[in-house]
Amino acid sequence: MISLQNVSKHYLAKKAVQDVTLHIPAGGITGLVGENGSGKSTILKMVSGLIHPSRGTLQVDQTPVNRRIAEKVAFLSELDAFYRFYTVQNMVDFQASQFRDFNRARAEEMLTFMKLDPDSKIKSLSKGNRGRLKIVLTLARDAPVILMDEPLSGLDPMVRDSIVKSLISFIDVERQTVVMTTHEVNEMEPLFDRVIAIKDGKILGMAETEDIRTSQGLRVVDWMAEHYKNQD
Repeated sequence: MISLQNVSKHYLAKKAVQDVTLHIPAGGITGLVGENGSGKSTILKMVSGLIHPSRGTLQVDQTPVNRRIAEKVAFLSELDAFYRFYTVQNMVDFQASQFRDFNRARAEEMLTFMKLDPDSKIKSLSKGNRGRLKIVLTLARDAPVILMDEPLSGLDPMVRDSIVKSLISFIDVERQTVVMTTHEVNEMEPLFDRVIAIKDGKILGMAETEDIRTSQGLRVVDWMAEHYKNQD
């Protein structure tokens, strides 16, 4: 479903991603895990068509990635991308006008679950509630690929567990391919069907989470630590 072939991304002298070849199969939830500055966000931005690789090729569903890939890819950025003078409902309406696959019924259901008032001005929302709204706007799409960059960022630790557990009910894991980056590996582990470890822009390993637990007897965070240690 998602394919990167010898992909690199450089920002002047900084090598954000280095010669990555990767294939993420269709369906399920993949966790892209690594320390800050490891290249996780850069990979998601390239797959979403927001930035171009310095070299290499990317495909989504056998389609070369460019700006138009947004028709197939829903992207939750770690950064806010709102019109602050809009209300929550205005933002939902705007998103629906931009994407034919936007599911209004699901958006309304998620607004209720996230306890977001449709009449609230975005500029008055807390960082946590802006994070909840980003989740709503992303998962309300019926896109075949969903990319989520640090979806728990800014959320109150007291509500993270309930939101993590609810995410699975708003994702069709049989039909949609989801890739999430996160620092909260322990909290997100129950969602992941597979994980990819990355460091310094290089892929260290990829494995099914069930294999990590049963064959290796490790938690994902321990598996990740082993790969980091071997790299050092």
